[in-house]
Amino acid sequence: MAGSPTARRRRLSIELKKLRETNAFTCAQVGQALDWSGSKVNRMETGSGRVQPSDIDALCRFYDTTDELREFLKSLAREAKTRGWWQVHGAGVPEWFNIYIGLEQDASTFRQYQCELIPGLMQTEAYTGELHRTGAHMSAEDIDRAVQVRMERQAMLTRPDAPDAWFVVNEGSLRNVIGDRTLMREQLEHVLESVELPSVTLQILPFDSGTYPVTGTFTMLGFPAPEDPDLVYRDGITDAVYLEGEHHVREYTKAFDGLRAAALSPQRSAQLIKSVLKEYAG
Repeated sequence: MAGSPTARRRRLSIELKKLRETNAFTCAQVGQALDWSGSKVNRMETGSGRVQPSDIDALCRFYDTTDELREFLKSLAREAKTRGWWQVHGAGVPEWFNIYIGLEQDASTFRQYQCELIPGLMQTEAYTGELHRTGAHMSAEDIDRAVQVRMERQAMLTRPDAPDAWFVVNEGSLRNVIGDRTLMREQLEHVLESVELPSVTLQILPFDSGTYPVTGTFTMLGFPAPEDPDLVYRDGITDAVYLEGEHHVREYTKAFDGLRAAALSPQRSAQLIKSVLKEYAG
């Protein structure tokens, strides 16, 4: 079973939708049979509404499931209500990003393309702090909380069960000076340390790489259980988009493969980082 409350909520939604579709009912038909609204059923299946154990009992009686499946779904519903470690930081973590962190914690594969900045899972505390202060839309206390959350997220790369993490980073991310040259020197040194982790692969997409798939920054998460489909995550200043359809995942996978093919090898990428590092040291 997936570990974080977010992943459990997602798994519950998937299982409830699968049950309804297997029994060939619409949301409206299920709602009518249980004296609910069809929208309530839909909210359960999309994860936008809280599911009570009593709701699970009613659905399982209606679908005539086994006792084992009913208890499994009820345990998912109960555990989905718990709070993740990152949620204690309040406004330091936007609600739309809460969802992502919960899913990230359970990912078994991690694929990310960064076109402007150093990936968050490789950022130093100083680099992250500078990025958040530039936004000027958070209090000093919330900035400190946001930085702490990002630092704690990085622990996933050193866990015994760390996800297979692959980053493709545009060369501009190395040369885009955040803070000052001293900060960037420390940041690139930290990147070189990060790529020594057995779970991490990094490729740099150089300025002279020619034509490559045109896209902005995105992240793809894969999960160990086949019942939990891969997803694509893209965020902005005030919100995020989660793409779970097979078509979306397939097209982003093709784009990421194209970026990997156009990028330098991990070894040559490390050499380029060291070259840029010397420029910051000069």
